[in-house]
Amino acid sequence: MFKRAAGFIIVAVALAAVLFAGVAAYYPVKYMEEIQRYKDRFDPAFICAVIHTESKFRPEARSGKNAAGLMQLTEATASWMASDMGMEDFTGEKIYEPETNIAIGCHFLNWLMNRYEGDTRLALCAYNAGQGNVDRWLADARYSKDGETLDAVPFPETGAYLKRVEFSYKVYKFLLKVYELFTRG
Repeated sequence: MFKRAAGFIIVAVALAAVLFAGVAAYYPVKYMEEIQRYKDRFDPAFICAVIHTESKFRPEARSGKNAAGLMQLTEATASWMASDMGMEDFTGEKIYEPETNIAIGCHFLNWLMNRYEGDTRLALCAYNAGQGNVDRWLADARYSKDGETLDAVPFPETGAYLKRVEFSYKVYKFLLKVYELFTRG
């Protein structure tokens, strides 16, 4: 009886390890020092979820809309936010530097959170579709009954983006807790 239970436990642990390795391979945990440094009000798992959704943690990523780097910033947005942060040495090429991209991306997310009074969904929609679109949606009764929250997201891409970030956030909350358990001194 004991051998069978021990065998079952070994198989269960092995399967859990394989599953965890697969999840960790698709959801990498990188740049944690930079994320911790610039996360501001955000849970590091949230920043990881945004980076994963935007670029899959590839600093060289570039979208068809000319957004670049880990957090997929356009040069115009990055320049605006870098100026707001007092970054005097910012140039467009720095978008590809992980630390600079994370610093500016976190600052921009924080700026959006302030603009939308702490509403994470609105901030993420604006991060993805632009503030002008979010403002128009809030003013349109088809998408917002109260003018303060969105009842529907009219851009399918932005709706899918929200779902991906929300799912990735749950995954990263779990992964970061596991990593913390195994990296405690």
